[in-house]
Amino acid sequence: MRYTGCLLGSSLLFVGSAWAVEPQASTEGERLETLTVEGNRLYDMASSEDAGGYTTDAATVGTKTPASLRDIPQSISVVTREAMDDQNFNTLDELARRTPGMRVLNNDNGRSSIYARGYEYDEASIDGLPAPMQSINGTVPPLSMFDRVEVMRGPSGLFNSTSEMGGIVNLVRKRPTADFAGHLMGRAGAHEQHVLEGDIRGALDQEGHVRGRLIANQTQHPEFVDHNDNQQQNVYLALDMDLNASTMLSVAWLHDKKSITVNNGLPVGPEGHLLDLPRSRFVGATWNDFDSQTDDGIVELTHRFAHGGYGRVAARYSDRSADYNYAFGGSALADDGTLSVAGTAGDIDQRALALDASYSQPFEALGQVSEFVVGTDYKHFRTDSFTGRTRGLGTTTLAGIEDIAYVDILHDTSVRVSRANTRETQEELGVYSKLTFRPIEDLALIVGGRLSDYEVKYEERLNDAEDQRDGHPFTGYAGAVYDLNAQHSLYASYAEVFKPQTAQDASGQLLKPREGEQQEVGLKGSYLDGRLNMRVSAFRLQDHHRAAAPEDTTANYNVSKGKVRIQGGEFELSGNLTPQWAVIAGYTYIDTQVKVASTSRDDGIFMLMPHHSVNLWTQYQFDRGLLQGFEMGAGVTALSDIESSQGVHAGGYAVVDAMLGYTFDEHLSTQLNVRNLFDRDYYARVGGQNTFNMLGEPMTVEATVRYDW
Repeated sequence: MRYTGCLLGSSLLFVGSAWAVEPQASTEGERLETLTVEGNRLYDMASSEDAGGYTTDAATVGTKTPASLRDIPQSISVVTREAMDDQNFNTLDELARRTPGMRVLNNDNGRSSIYARGYEYDEASIDGLPAPMQSINGTVPPLSMFDRVEVMRGPSGLFNSTSEMGGIVNLVRKRPTADFAGHLMGRAGAHEQHVLEGDIRGALDQEGHVRGRLIANQTQHPEFVDHNDNQQQNVYLALDMDLNASTMLSVAWLHDKKSITVNNGLPVGPEGHLLDLPRSRFVGATWNDFDSQTDDGIVELTHRFAHGGYGRVAARYSDRSADYNYAFGGSALADDGTLSVAGTAGDIDQRALALDASYSQPFEALGQVSEFVVGTDYKHFRTDSFTGRTRGLGTTTLAGIEDIAYVDILHDTSVRVSRANTRETQEELGVYSKLTFRPIEDLALIVGGRLSDYEVKYEERLNDAEDQRDGHPFTGYAGAVYDLNAQHSLYASYAEVFKPQTAQDASGQLLKPREGEQQEVGLKGSYLDGRLNMRVSAFRLQDHHRAAAPEDTTANYNVSKGKVRIQGGEFELSGNLTPQWAVIAGYTYIDTQVKVASTSRDDGIFMLMPHHSVNLWTQYQFDRGLLQGFEMGAGVTALSDIESSQGVHAGGYAVVDAMLGYTFDEHLSTQLNVRNLFDRDYYARVGGQNTFNMLGEPMTVEATVRYDW
């Protein structure tokens, strides 16, 4: 939040968008040093769907209390509802492909891996409450029920201590409103795509103290590859209830169901080169299948205390299940046009509970307004996995693999399958505190710390083996923000994080957690009354104690000696240049150095991160003249070369997207989106000799009609 004012014959009141000075009556020469603190107005910030535009005043990701983007000394991006709608994003991985600083390793929509700064986002929070996000389990969330997506890059160890170094993603729910409103939306496109969505909200009593919202969405994702059917349904139900003038209870249920005929990509040719095949080529069995279901329940109680304090108690319970069984290429394509066939299958059951209780309070010190937050949280993640992998499904041709006989990989005893039946449990209780202190008006010093009590347990049921590790690590955080003027701020920060590992050492014990740290410096700008935000940043991450192979290459254990250094820079501009002209633009540079090798797979991931990436999207809405009612948009996504750990190389590429919309009146609007406008051929991802070599999507046209009331 932005603070202004001093204590010279005045009292400070919180009104509008800043702390404003109110003159007080006094006798000549008398100095009244009273300060009235009424709370952080950012708790009342408008939703992005109501405010419109391509940016927001503030974010909560990595901060717990809402703060102005300029006052968060780390790299934060916010993708608003309008930006999501303009570009037709249905799932988080679709959004990440076209968001500055994020990298997606393509798979089916809703099952892709999302990265930043070389690390995968392994958790996704809803309103600050985390749960695991794993691509293979299909837990990448849809977007229909969310108002905005807040993305932090770099460690978030103060409030998400056991998360990955890449950062944290926070999805902010759409909320019920007292005013009756809603929309119906239909979309159809090439490659059998269609979307149907209904959204209705309003007061459920005459006074507006009870408000509800219901959203239902049915999505058929485009089928670029033969047989690669991908259907998704999600439902969202929410209630907000005012218990009194200061207290609100919120409950919500989010449901997501996926059904996919899995595409696992293409093999390479006999000499290890990428094949020149039609983009529709499917290398897998027509019986390939993935089904998943996710249900999230959320309860939240908030209270506004006298003197500006704000308290929140919230809980999220996630129940996930997934089962899959599919075949794919098991080798490179031989000279005679044949390849072996591999398969994988799994039955996954996951439960996740996240609890959080926090209290924040602005206060006066040294004539300025500062703020502290204290809290405690708890999370319990449990994943039961019965999985199997095989390379023994025979040999066939590219065309013949579609027709291989059905195999129940998990249960068919006639096939040689490597099976695992595991339970992984992660439990953590933490206490945290953060202080934002302003010794002078233009300087904010942020310090914080977290003490965690964690336990990780790993059970292998087939071998009746079990191991666990626990600890009480402290993770610290420090930052500073200096306002150069009304538009620009310099910032610097230091953040820590740790990540438990399930690899075992020579004695059969789990390795100690990885430890990570980041230093970041940058310049942030806010222009046009906060409608446009800019950031330039430089960062360095160090990752220690990664699981690595011992010197004895025949040994079947790991040592915690892997070490990686990642550094780079980012530029981002997002918001509205005018009320009609919106823009999102970004450039990211990453340089990775593996100082001590870890596993070939883990180190190989860094090779799939391009050194250079560019994202641009701009949209203009005409409000007068012959083109009144029209809006036009265009964008570019460009990446430099990538290479996998198995030596599969793909050149860089740039694709262009475009949109044209027309608003008939306040109720009816239409939109036409074209992705890959020039139908560019490219590989969006490379992998091994047999799989995960993914061609980019062809030119796709989508038409949308929406009716609002």
